[in-house]
Amino acid sequence: VQLQASGGGLVQAGGSLRLSCAASGRTFSSLAMGWFRQGPGKEREFVSSISWSGDRTYVADSVKGRFTISRDNAKNTVYLQMNSLKPEDTAVYYCAADYRSALMSGPDYWGQGTQVTVSS
Repeated sequence: VQLQASGGGLVQAGGSLRLSCAASGRTFSSLAMGWFRQGPGKEREFVSSISWSGDRTYVADSVKGRFTISRDNAKNTVYLQMNSLKPEDTAVYYCAADYRSALMSGPDYWGQGTQVTVSS
């Protein structure tokens, strides 16, 4: 499985971006998908995840109410809608895939990352 993230960019505080992660292979619909991020000088952290069927989602407290994860299994794509962005959301965002659980304790695959920069 290969993951290709896109949609990052530069946005002002309060703005919105939508990240996409396209997956190759025929097993996408059996994979839990998620997003992580790594800010400057910080460790990589969990952002949000979604089960293979889309019926369960998890969201980090730091983005709850602002970020929404979704997926389209027909398009092999997972999305992260980011609203009300803050400068502290600045990070490289990585998509990830996990065969075992949407809890994402140990993703099996990682995408290459897409930069999100939020200016104040």
